[in-house]
Amino acid sequence: MTTVRRAVLTLPAAPLGPDNPLPALRAPAGAGAHAVDARTLAELPRDMARGIGRAPLRSLLPAPVRDGYGRERTPADLDAIVIENDRLRVTVLPGLGGRVHSLHHKPTGRELLYRNPVLQPAAFALNGAWFSGGIEWNIGATGHTALSCSPLHAATVPAPDGGPMLRLWEWERLRDLPFQVDLWLPEGSDFLYVGVRVRNPHERPAPAYWWSNIAVPEERRVLAPADAAWHHGYERGLSRLPVPVTEDGTDRSYPLNGVHAADFFYDLPEGRRRWIAALDAAGHGLVQTSTDPLRGRKLFLWGSGRGGRRWQEWLTEPGTPGYAEIQAGLARTQLEHLELAGEEEFSWLEAYGPLAADPATALGDDWAAACADVEEKLRAALPREAVDTAYTAWREGAADAEPETVLATGSGWGALEVLRGGYALPGTPFPESTLGPEQEPWRELLRTGVLPPPAKGAGPGAPLVAAPWRDMLETAPADPSTEYHLGIAQWHAGDRAQAVRSWERGLRGAEVRWPLLACLAVADTEDGHPARAAERFAEAFADHEGHGGGAVVAAALGREAVAALLAAGRTGHARELWARLPDEVRARGAFRFLEIRILLAEGRPDDARAVFDAGFEVADLREGAEILGEVWAELTDEPLPDAYEFRMRPS
Repeated sequence: MTTVRRAVLTLPAAPLGPDNPLPALRAPAGAGAHAVDARTLAELPRDMARGIGRAPLRSLLPAPVRDGYGRERTPADLDAIVIENDRLRVTVLPGLGGRVHSLHHKPTGRELLYRNPVLQPAAFALNGAWFSGGIEWNIGATGHTALSCSPLHAATVPAPDGGPMLRLWEWERLRDLPFQVDLWLPEGSDFLYVGVRVRNPHERPAPAYWWSNIAVPEERRVLAPADAAWHHGYERGLSRLPVPVTEDGTDRSYPLNGVHAADFFYDLPEGRRRWIAALDAAGHGLVQTSTDPLRGRKLFLWGSGRGGRRWQEWLTEPGTPGYAEIQAGLARTQLEHLELAGEEEFSWLEAYGPLAADPATALGDDWAAACADVEEKLRAALPREAVDTAYTAWREGAADAEPETVLATGSGWGALEVLRGGYALPGTPFPESTLGPEQEPWRELLRTGVLPPPAKGAGPGAPLVAAPWRDMLETAPADPSTEYHLGIAQWHAGDRAQAVRSWERGLRGAEVRWPLLACLAVADTEDGHPARAAERFAEAFADHEGHGGGAVVAAALGREAVAALLAAGRTGHARELWARLPDEVRARGAFRFLEIRILLAEGRPDDARAVFDAGFEVADLREGAEILGEVWAELTDEPLPDAYEFRMRPS
């Protein structure tokens, strides 16, 4: 019999720490790594170019930036949910985006996924904290979801076959869409079934994005039923290449054959069964398949170069095996977004399980024969018709079923949206009981038309930016807190001039001024006024000091202020402000690196080199970041030390 139960998973973990208190007004910091240059865009198929250009994020609002973690790991107990039958044991982490941490095949004793032995956050999610390993559910926009390290609602629900099923659900705030992920193991099945539904409860269409991201050991061959793939490297190009042997003669179906990090989006022919597999030297491994709406398949590899090796160490324990990613998504590439019509949904079924192919064929030089062998083994283990039938049974008989036993609780943002919009969402309840302190001021605005101010001396609460909330803020009494939140909503809507006017009005009567000053400083930066931005960031930092805002605010404002002062050529002021930071903040790697930049601006390259030589780690270094190498090159012609080599493209 299949069972679903609570459990505890103990791992060495770096705590997530507090969220950044500044609103995320800018576009995702790593967006450039996933960009496509204009010349390439003009040469792509028209529908692909249209999908790439659809509704790019102008900011991360209303999600917070999650950058409060470090690199020091200690044993931690993580809430887990285990789904088990006599063939598979599946371990899910509801408090960390619903990540499937492990998929263990009991008859063979094999772990089918790359299972990270540690929990080490890194700045790969759209809003920061993310960790590698397992199966993750990416919704929102190009990249790893803003929910990567956030709790989801979780409960048991009857599965289509009458057994227990685990439902995960949340309200994705970047695109304002609720979604659910249903996981179940039919009795005696070697395959985990996953039903996914993304709903648009609004009247207007919404951009939709989904990629299921599966980490597998990198010493594998990756196969998918395609003869070509769209290659995206970190040089911002997108080109169609043959599969598996590319024009330079390299067999890219083996992740370690690549030198630099790269994406290969397989161009699956219409009508062909959707699947992707990763097999070891004996022909054993994992296969993922789905119903047809989940169109895309992808291989991501770190490569064998120094940058890829360094990232592999950064994300886990040095000396442990590396990983690659096989993925499945709604579009051909991760750079595209689909349009989800108002009051409609996207739904599909995925299946994950073991596969044993003939190694002589599946790992042989004849690509067509290799794919045919894998597809035949998949057909024998799980026919395409069985997947379609399971989808129909789930969608018609289980997807709307109400949760029975609650196993974990997510955020209260979905409850607030349901309270405001009166949405009917069968199967994914967002009860008022899940509302918390972050939502309480907004519930009061909804009830009375007045947004309560924060407690005396406190900073502002979490923002909301959707049009209905912006409309309410515009008619609410205009106090500094309301003007702050109204400006954020206007900024998100693209009305930046009006946002600046709202923040300037709010300053006139504000007791705590740093939140408004920080917003105005970002606006100055975006508008090309670096000197004024530096002044406002410095003034915001001084205001924070006057109110005893604590180390979290000091770190967030200090990092922005020092960088802005350096950009404005005000080196002395940057040094003076850096010295005012708390000792524990200045000891962090990000601030050691800021010190290097100050020393260079002061004309002290030997002292800057000494900081490099002493060693530091910038815990929230972004995917694709090259700044360490760039600054090193200002100091010396010597090769960049391995500890600082994070480049993901050729020099």
